[in-house]
Amino acid sequence: MTTHPAFSPVTIGPFALPNRFAVAPMTRTSATPTGVPTADMAEYYAGFAAGGFGLIVTEGTYTDSLYSQGYLNQPGLVSEAQVLAWQDVTSRVHATGGRIIAQLMHAGAITQGNPYSAATAGPSAVQPLGEMMPDYGGSGPWPVPHELTLRDLDAVVDGFVTAGLNAHAAGFDGVEVHGANGYLLDQFLTTYTNLRTDSYGGPVANRIRLTTRIVAALSSALPADFVIGVRLSQTKVNDLVYRWPGGAADAEVIFPAVADAGASYLHIASEGRNWIDTARLPGGQTITGLARRLTGLPVIANGGMHDPAQAAQVLTDGHADLVSIARGSLVNPDLPRRLAEDRELAAFDRQMLHPDVTLANARAWQAVRS
Repeated sequence: MTTHPAFSPVTIGPFALPNRFAVAPMTRTSATPTGVPTADMAEYYAGFAAGGFGLIVTEGTYTDSLYSQGYLNQPGLVSEAQVLAWQDVTSRVHATGGRIIAQLMHAGAITQGNPYSAATAGPSAVQPLGEMMPDYGGSGPWPVPHELTLRDLDAVVDGFVTAGLNAHAAGFDGVEVHGANGYLLDQFLTTYTNLRTDSYGGPVANRIRLTTRIVAALSSALPADFVIGVRLSQTKVNDLVYRWPGGAADAEVIFPAVADAGASYLHIASEGRNWIDTARLPGGQTITGLARRLTGLPVIANGGMHDPAQAAQVLTDGHADLVSIARGSLVNPDLPRRLAEDRELAAFDRQMLHPDVTLANARAWQAVRS
């Protein structure tokens, strides 16, 4: 399996990665109640680097102490204690030769269990689809958020920039702006959650404006060699069937705008679906391939990439430059090494996704299945 195309090197920003395997961001809710990363988290992330992954993207980290936190026990990049604890994580990953990116996330209207605020906020006062997730401390319908004012949006941008600076101080190799999966930036991009009539609503060029403003602000505030990625998706945690209404026409606005703002790479997520289900556009082209063609940036494809055959097809056929693996990496934190050594991959058990399965328990689970 060392002939698998994912074993060829690739460059993101200033970094030459030894392979094209990336760990996808996964919500683990394993920080302390005050959002401080733990020793278990340091071991968890270091395990992926030791297992051979060329790039690791963390779970979503909240960016301010107002409305951004999505879940109880979610880590943040806001306080000094959080930054110091993340330093242990990044040093452990770097000691094993890995590269690690901090995902910056604002949950927006689909916030549950935010200890800083009982209120939620979004682009418009529109109740999110579905119901809150009991596994993460919620129950019943999502509340109707209050509409963010222009002054509120300034605070959102400032929060991302401060979190980015904190990520740099914590030793991360870069940040990934979470504009996917139904969270705040995706709420601005989505037609039915963004009913604004100002410069952040209406045409797709306006609906992507907050994301590009954040990317540009991070690019201006951080060193030139600090990687700034952007994660985008069509599907969402609370809507697995949504697609960009304009299809390729929307993509032709969204991807260049993000690239022009200063993005180093694009990460296209497939929430709740396989890549092939969410990537295909009318006419046969893929959203990931279109992102590559329109921007010239490295593109990470997500969704079912623990399947070596599908990952090989995505890379060989030019749909993406890297593949990110979520659930497959949970049960196989050494997936690249297993493939290189022609060892069988352990089967995934959905119970591993449950928050009650702690990181320590997950490691024991992996050992049993190895």
